[in-house]
Amino acid sequence: MKYEESLMITIQSFGATEEVTGSCHLLEINGKKILIDCGMFQGEDEAKNEKAFGFEPADVDYLLITHAHLDHTGRIPKLVKEGFKGTIYATQATQDLTYIILMDSAKIMSEDFSTRYKKALRQNRAKKLQKPIYSPLDVEKTFNQTEWIAPEYDNYYDLCEGVTFVYRNAGHILGSAFIELSYTINGISKTIVFSGDIGNSNKLVLPNLAKCSRANYLYVESTYGERNHQSIKKSIREFKKVITKTMQKKGNVLIPSFAIERTQEILCILKAMYENNELPKCKIYLDSPMATKATEVYRRYASELSLQCKENLQRDGTVFNFDALLYTLTPEASKSINDVKSRAIIIAGSGMCNGGRIIHHFKHRIWDAKNAVVFVGFQAKGTLGREIVDGAKWINIYGEDVIVKASIHTINGFSAHAGQKEIIRWIKRIKKLKKVFLIHGERASQERLKEVIEMELALETKIVKYAKKVLL
Repeated sequence: MKYEESLMITIQSFGATEEVTGSCHLLEINGKKILIDCGMFQGEDEAKNEKAFGFEPADVDYLLITHAHLDHTGRIPKLVKEGFKGTIYATQATQDLTYIILMDSAKIMSEDFSTRYKKALRQNRAKKLQKPIYSPLDVEKTFNQTEWIAPEYDNYYDLCEGVTFVYRNAGHILGSAFIELSYTINGISKTIVFSGDIGNSNKLVLPNLAKCSRANYLYVESTYGERNHQSIKKSIREFKKVITKTMQKKGNVLIPSFAIERTQEILCILKAMYENNELPKCKIYLDSPMATKATEVYRRYASELSLQCKENLQRDGTVFNFDALLYTLTPEASKSINDVKSRAIIIAGSGMCNGGRIIHHFKHRIWDAKNAVVFVGFQAKGTLGREIVDGAKWINIYGEDVIVKASIHTINGFSAHAGQKEIIRWIKRIKKLKKVFLIHGERASQERLKEVIEMELALETKIVKYAKKVLL
């Protein structure tokens, strides 16, 4: 081996390359293999979840998780099932949320398989049916038979010989982190940072994204690399206007919402409206068992939340609850919402409308012009949410074509992802930075962000390709 090569590490990305989802980045340093995230593909790329990883899971020594979202954790049980026996690092809040998310994912896959299996039996093709990539039992094994370690923010840890790491608060969801990983080879030390998903600075639920002081190399998300978010104040005003106008005409508001972070932000805003007498008479339904469980996790980690959330807790003993809010935990309670004809605000998953209870509510209400649908999060290509946002006049729900007459609103200021200006501002403060690698973004977003980084910061910037080996 040449001397120069012995000073390098290799990185290959097996997901989140020219696409938002499927985060999975494999490093090899000093003979050790370190995986950063192991996420599920969503939207039009879902079929990739069934395919091989592109590496041998049994060869991976460590898995470091940036945060709990499914597109960063969703294939961990598959990794374990296929031979991974290493150590998993994730903040304690991330571990708690990941368990909820993975169990929900396994349950949905199992239920979907059961439905498809019954159809396949009638068509004499049951043997050809692809089984779910993992089950609830596989999730239990992932947590009970694998070593999990919970690093705390801003503490340095030795991973293996010559490699240390530190987790910094990413301000994205509860427990989220960007990871600074430092390594020493032949006496030369370098640092590479994996951003995971970095937060939008709105302070509704979480403190803002922490500063990254220095790094030689940066793998950074680019979900909103081509545009900026409108201000949070403007977004809240727009949200309130939709709620008020719809309630005044005795309509209903449907909010497809991600169970983690976005739901809690919406609850904070609605609670403030209620307490300030800005909320018209209505009932608010949190129709998502997973979001309900996640909200309880947020309450348990109140010390890590924003000042506003802490003040809520001190004032009335709760972070998110108020009299107009109802939790519907059972299928029967969810179905009973159909009997409410007007003045209902329904928050339900999934956030991209590719499953979950929101689909049932669309079937019952999206065809009625007095109702409104409010999108408060990113909609990936290939999802029903993206279809609606892009202006679909008809959508297919459980084999039935349904007309879209409800007013459609997209409010992007609530995004848990940093916009272009925030990404640039964060990168600009990093000292010793030599090269930037773009991940977690659609191609158009990445091309625009690359252009801006190179023009404004004069940094060499690469768009990461699937499985292509990068030498550092």
